[in-house]
Amino acid sequence: MEKIFKTLDEQVSILHEKNLIIDDEEYVKSILLRENYFFINGYRYLFYKSSKEKTFIKGTNFREVYALFYFDRQLRNILFKNILILENNIKSILSYELSRKYGFKEKKYLNPSNFTTDPKKSKQVGDLIKKVKRQIIVNGKEHSATKHYQSNYGYIPLWVVVKVLSFGIVGELYTILKPEDQQKIADLFNIDVTSMLIYLPILANYRNLCAHEDICFEHRTQKEIPITKYHELLHILKTNGEYIYGINDLFALIIILKRMLRSDDFHNMFNEISYEIDYLTGRLHTISIDKVLDRMGFPKNFKDLVRMD
Repeated sequence: MEKIFKTLDEQVSILHEKNLIIDDEEYVKSILLRENYFFINGYRYLFYKSSKEKTFIKGTNFREVYALFYFDRQLRNILFKNILILENNIKSILSYELSRKYGFKEKKYLNPSNFTTDPKKSKQVGDLIKKVKRQIIVNGKEHSATKHYQSNYGYIPLWVVVKVLSFGIVGELYTILKPEDQQKIADLFNIDVTSMLIYLPILANYRNLCAHEDICFEHRTQKEIPITKYHELLHILKTNGEYIYGINDLFALIIILKRMLRSDDFHNMFNEISYEIDYLTGRLHTISIDKVLDRMGFPKNFKDLVRMD
């Protein structure tokens, strides 16, 4: 069925028809105008009677649905700034290690011989080098540091280049490094190479999701993270021998950040997230916070994670 434009009054009427309580129509219309009616689509399902009966649970107020939307926005902001911290850490370490070993001019650090000799990845190596060079040309003109080095020295060192490379490309760059270089970088984060190869695309995925204001709290990634000691220490439940939380959900991202962020950065982030969860708890009336935590992949004892080594 074709979707057609609906006025704010018509949008409010639709919500009324679905049994959503609206105690201040002007307030609701101002929210719909600023945030877009479409946002309801992403946050209404937890308040529905069932997946088949698409009407709101008796007593559900618009303010509750908006509270979940606002919580997700706050969550995205917290995660985004911390993923950016980690992104900078990764770029800095990778550029340092490669510059130290292979040199800091483009002809040196982009030499194909610096990368994996796996014949199955030879095309990927060539394509990625071209991709990096393209980003240097396109994005390099927009950054003062890259323009400064190019104008004054005739080259752009890798530690400056990484600033104009997307997180996705840096993650892909890691996949084509020589095994010993992958190991060196992974060791600096105190994780294994296999985990690093899985973590990087997940981090890039969440980074982009947060940057574009997509739904975050119940997002699921295609990749699953390997089991960690935290799954066992938190006594996360299993179904058919598989952990039900912390695999490809938001809690999996939290575990990644737990392992890769500096301890102080992780504690600050975790405290901010815990505050937002507590705040949302006080604004929910027709559903419990446990229903939200379940969609996030958070076990009920998730706060214990912050005290674990």
